[in-house]
Amino acid sequence: MLKNIVALLSGIIFSLGLVVAQMVNPAKVLGFLDIAGDWDPSLALVMAAALLTLGLLQHFYIFKRTAPLYDERFHLPKNDVIDKRLLLGAAMFGLGWGIIGFCPGPALVALSLKPLPALLFINAMGLGIHLYGWYRRSTAPANP
Repeated sequence: MLKNIVALLSGIIFSLGLVVAQMVNPAKVLGFLDIAGDWDPSLALVMAAALLTLGLLQHFYIFKRTAPLYDERFHLPKNDVIDKRLLLGAAMFGLGWGIIGFCPGPALVALSLKPLPALLFINAMGLGIHLYGWYRRSTAPANP
């Protein structure tokens, strides 16, 4: 029960941070990405603060513990291979972010602020995920 309460509070704090930083505003995000035009560097400060927070947490907390407070283990990525699939996925994510100004977390939060653009993005993202799953299943080798 306490684990769920901590998860809920973490999600609320994360959502509030996205709203305060205006990451839920596609125009703000696109202004940050427009380095050749009317560039808005304010989101660089948000990203720098996030990286600093993560770095401090990793140094003083994560690397010194064998498990988090409310779980049996840390759920860190196991795959450290940089391959074609990873690079292609990162490029597609970046292109989508640059075209529309949303990424998944802020889009979910934006449902409460600007529902129609966020809903369109989330549906398009869901369709892309579904199509990728279909592609992976259709190209997978058959099991004998």
